[in-house]
Amino acid sequence: MSIKIYPLQFDPILKERIWGGEKLQTLLNKPIVSDITGESWELSTVEGDVSVIANGELKGKSLTELIDQAPNEILGTAVYTRFGNQFPLLFKYLDAREDLSIQVHPNDKLAKERHNSFGKTEMWYIMQADDDARIIVGFKEDSGKEEYLKHLNDKTLVSILDDVKAKTGDVFFLETGTVHAIGAGLVVAEIQQTSDITYRLYDFDRKDAQGNTRELHVDLALDAINYNKVDTHKKYETTVNTSNVIVDCPYFTTNIIPLDGKIESNKNGETFTVYMCTEGSFEIRYENVNYRYRKGDTVLIPADMRSYVLEGSASILEVYIS
Repeated sequence: MSIKIYPLQFDPILKERIWGGEKLQTLLNKPIVSDITGESWELSTVEGDVSVIANGELKGKSLTELIDQAPNEILGTAVYTRFGNQFPLLFKYLDAREDLSIQVHPNDKLAKERHNSFGKTEMWYIMQADDDARIIVGFKEDSGKEEYLKHLNDKTLVSILDDVKAKTGDVFFLETGTVHAIGAGLVVAEIQQTSDITYRLYDFDRKDAQGNTRELHVDLALDAINYNKVDTHKKYETTVNTSNVIVDCPYFTTNIIPLDGKIESNKNGETFTVYMCTEGSFEIRYENVNYRYRKGDTVLIPADMRSYVLEGSASILEVYIS
């Protein structure tokens, strides 16, 4: 069945979090209704949180419906061959008014065995950072289960974890097994495998409005953690009007495009592309129609949309499956 192909935007799925704030509205124009909004899920097929198209002829249709109707046209021939009708990635913006919990994500094997899910390899692009903002990414030095458990029980886990300053434009790539936490004062664009599996290790003993602490997953995490020191900070080029590679892994490729003017894009139909506008504004010209975007917008380019023009002054994350 043929469908109308054009750049697709989706209604944001907004999530209250104990650590959330209001920057998703003030910086990214999201229609939040709570002052503890921590996440805007921009593009998702996680069960119970499936994105719905917000623009054009297909408005109101869910992403899963659309993929079922036209898998090759939306996902791309290579992606469909590899993943079937599953949309393999999840795109979010996060606002951390307070520190997130210290957590870890399982790899594909563990996630499949325990949860019938993908693992959760992910990357963060820092869109805004307060002066003193920091993140936790892995261990300071190679560790092990015994040392980890001792510090966890003594509530000194942070002392053996790598705590680094984060600034706007920084990129961190977190393979599964990396213990991590986004710190207070950060707005982050997150790209990850389609998975909502998180093992929470430590939550600083804080309580929600009802006086409850959040569930921890200490036992599940033991076999999921990589106890070795890892290098997560990614360096990258920023050549104007070029797709500069930031992360290239088996699950996704992410480039950054510092757009100042106009570039033409030509695709081969093998993969969808997603653009996240992290600064400025731009438009996509396709079949004599202009589609306009600003900071905080996320757009899905179906695989069958093969030739179009990007024009404007913006910083754009470009994501696809290699």
